[in-house]
Amino acid sequence: MHWRNRLFITLALIYGLLGGLIGIAWLIDPTPLPGDVALLHAHIMLLGFIAMMIYGVGLHVLPRFSGRPLYSERIADWQLYTANLGLWLMAAGWLAADVALVAAGGALSWLAIALFTLNILRTVRRYGPGG
Repeated sequence: MHWRNRLFITLALIYGLLGGLIGIAWLIDPTPLPGDVALLHAHIMLLGFIAMMIYGVGLHVLPRFSGRPLYSERIADWQLYTANLGLWLMAAGWLAADVALVAAGGALSWLAIALFTLNILRTVRRYGPGG
């Protein structure tokens, strides 16, 4: 497995543990955590745990299902960086109640989704009349 795909999966598991811990801590006592903890928890779980897991598994499995190599390893590497930086900026924005940080993180997170979409669509595209 490519190091990047393994890193996506490892980070997804770490984000899942972190998001779950934030959720439990918030339920026990919401006062020590600053900012919008519900949105922080939701984004760590959805963009951190779920999306990163999909990225790691998808980048590994979908090229094999298509019988073709991944369209661009470089795009996938940039996706790793933008997805994580975007999530960290969003998390910082939710904690600090800073809309600009949330917006910047959201834009980077969307860019990571767009890079994944482009890379996978180019990987599994049809070739010729029979596919």
